[in-house]
Amino acid sequence: ALGMDNIEERIFVVKLVNDKNDKNRVAGAVGFSVREDKVAVYKFKACLLVAGGCVNIFRPRSVGEGQGRAWYPVWNAGSTYTMAAEAGAELTLMENRFVPTRFKDG
Repeated sequence: ALGMDNIEERIFVVKLVNDKNDKNRVAGAVGFSVREDKVAVYKFKACLLVAGGCVNIFRPRSVGEGQGRAWYPVWNAGSTYTMAAEAGAELTLMENRFVPTRFKDG
C-alpha cells in the first residue's frame, strides 16, 4: 500500500524471498531494525530494489590509489547486488559506474 504510514526506516533487508509457486518472482523480503530489537517481514506484489553502488570491486590503476580516500564509503560491499542475484535477478548494465575525479583529501 502507498502512503507515508507504510514507510519504515532503518530496516536492514538481508534476504529477498521468492514466491513458492514461481521461483522467478520475488514475493517478499526479510530484514531487521537497526534501532529496535525486531525482525521485519514484508510481503509484496512488486519490488523496486535500489542499490547505491559497490566499492573496491575494480582494482586501482596504481598501488595504493584511492585506498579509502575516494568519495565512496568503503563498507559498501555490494550486498544489494548479491541479494538480487541470489533471488534470481538478471543484473544488467553493471559496467556503467560513476567514478569521482578527485579524492577527499586533495
